Amino acid sequence: MIYVYIIDDSAVVRSVLKQVLEMNSDIKVIGSSPDPVFALEKLGKGERWPDVIVLDIEMPRMDGISFLKKIMHTHPTPVLICSSLAEESSETAWVALREGAVGIITKPKIGLKDFLEDSSVYLGEAVRSASISKLKHQIPAKVSAPKTNGLDFTKISTTDKIVAIGTSTGGTIALEEILTSLPANSPGIVIVQHMPEKFTEAFANRLDKICKIQVKEAKDGDRVQEGVALIAPGNKHMEVTGSGAQFIVRINDGPLVNRHRPSVDVLFHSVAKYAGRNAKAFLLTGMGADGAAGLLEIRKAGGRTIAQDEASSVVFGMPKEAIERGAAEKILSLHEVPSEILSQ
Repeated sequence: MIYVYIIDDSAVVRSVLKQVLEMNSDIKVIGSSPDPVFALEKLGKGERWPDVIVLDIEMPRMDGISFLKKIMHTHPTPVLICSSLAEESSETAWVALREGAVGIITKPKIGLKDFLEDSSVYLGEAVRSASISKLKHQIPAKVSAPKTNGLDFTKISTTDKIVAIGTSTGGTIALEEILTSLPANSPGIVIVQHMPEKFTEAFANRLDKICKIQVKEAKDGDRVQEGVALIAPGNKHMEVTGSGAQFIVRINDGPLVNRHRPSVDVLFHSVAKYAGRNAKAFLLTGMGADGAAGLLEIRKAGGRTIAQDEASSVVFGMPKEAIERGAAEKILSLHEVPSEILSQ
């Protein structure tokens, strides 16, 4: 059983989240509070400490970021940020991920009766993923400048080959480490990071400010080109297709695949079809199996395939599944990925 505590200043949101989460038989909500001060008082009285905390950001008396920093120093606990889709909330949620939160879930749109049915599986998986995450990987050193990992980029050749990356829980921090380590002339990169809509744009904009390469949320028809990383928009699938001698991306709604949109498998299958041996694909940290089948297709098509190792993964689910299926040609730690992206 996974025990969850909810902190949100809206009584309606607390009630809805409890109802949604407890649709999953392995999840029990053991309490809730309208703000972090109340929560600390209740949890400090010797009650059972939760396995996962679902945390709002903007609340009275103490905001979510301050609470997050406090418990990560005194009682490290997997935290899921529950935020609205507003742009300012997206930016703050990204700060929360930098401070140690393991993921983001979107705040219920109260009044839509379909919310319960649509969200129970998604929220359940988010809580399960958070409950098994490795918090020690969640708080990296602060980035003051793009990192180089000691590589001499003047001696590394890059090509026009396409690089595809798929990741989920723990992926935001992993992608930051990878992308800030790459030079401006890196090969074109396409990325699926499981993340709600709006948040992917804030995430891409944040990375763009600290990377030598350009990082942007992908738009339909964008060209995959040297020095650019395209991140699939939340709640949209992204595929790669050929356009003459170039690769471009297509963005579409499509049904959920492996319970995700965007789905890593959707991207990887298209990469296998259109790029084949011109592709190099990486499946990184995350829960579940999304991307394993697509990675295997890329390998069968002659592309190079890599899975992240268990030690450096926040959640060793997606990479493990790919390894067990024989989809990964190599197994690398996170810090080895940038040099592998640039190698011939």
